[in-house]
Amino acid sequence: MAFLPGLTLARRFHDEVIAPILRRRYPDLRYAAGRLDGGSELLGLDTSRSTDHDWGPRVQLFVAAADVARLPELLAALEADLPAEFLGWPTRFAGDAVRLGTVDAAGTRHGVSVVEVSGWWHERLGFDPADGVGTADWLATPTQRLAEVTGGAVFHDEIDPGLSARRAALTWYPDDVWRHVLAAGWTRIAQAEHLPGRCAEVGDELGSRVVTAGLARDLMRLALLLHRRWPPYDKWLGTVFARLPGTASVAAGLADALGPGDWAQRERGLVVALEELAAWTDETGLAAPVRARARPFHHRPFLVLDAGRLAAALCDAITEPALLGRPPLGAVDEYLHNVDLLTDPRHLRRVAAALGVDAPDAG
Repeated sequence: MAFLPGLTLARRFHDEVIAPILRRRYPDLRYAAGRLDGGSELLGLDTSRSTDHDWGPRVQLFVAAADVARLPELLAALEADLPAEFLGWPTRFAGDAVRLGTVDAAGTRHGVSVVEVSGWWHERLGFDPADGVGTADWLATPTQRLAEVTGGAVFHDEIDPGLSARRAALTWYPDDVWRHVLAAGWTRIAQAEHLPGRCAEVGDELGSRVVTAGLARDLMRLALLLHRRWPPYDKWLGTVFARLPGTASVAAGLADALGPGDWAQRERGLVVALEELAAWTDETGLAAPVRARARPFHHRPFLVLDAGRLAAALCDAITEPALLGRPPLGAVDEYLHNVDLLTDPRHLRRVAAALGVDAPDAG
């Protein structure tokens, strides 16, 4: 079976198989179709390696609340009418039932889901963007989820409001939320940027490298946020960062910081990346320009950006009442890293609400 990108396979599966079935059996049905749920293909990053699980002929079908009673009938029709394979790929899946599994001609389940549209958004994000997106919603949603639902693809969109309108509502943060999230990123850097030098000074090279790696991750996420790109989770962070325009000097600096050299080389690389991202922050126009350059940390023999200056400037420019006076904690994935939490909107919204921005329970 020749590999083709998963979204291409999904679109053709809808257009050539699913849509004809629905037109023939349910000509009056208004529905939406696409792939917004998860997988490397939603970011355009799948390869032949991706085909070993949760990859294959897959489509999500969405119906309005008025058609919820038809879900069992629709699923039964698809089960009966789907071909055994499409473009050489089995349309059934086998394996771990917790996930979709692996394409397998002997499998017992197919890759077409049929769901009520608003309920799916609530399950996926904790809210439906068709009802508006508030500050609490933004801050309780990991950027990986935003990358998925605004990435992917829509194949058909007859419901109102449709998938395209919902995705458009999630294109990017409002400016004050953006300021808050960037301030949180710079605060994280301010809290750690002096540590690699101190570790190295006492002979802890491993510790210095570990802290430097954490700073590099935060800087890569900041670079994406400054370019209005949703940072993906760690597997694809470097790949998506490398595709940003104008990042050659930052990438080179981070490569030096993470390379085999000594602390002096790590410091030079970090300074390049820190100063470049500080300049990008000024260029957004979100706050008064800081024009930050590296300088010594107190009287110690290592350089820092003193990144708290950037965080303070961004916070000073915020006027949104829900964010005024809120500590620069940012969105949930800036202070939480547990996968089970980051994939459960109910827990995320409770955590975010406990930290100062009330998000209605996802249910």
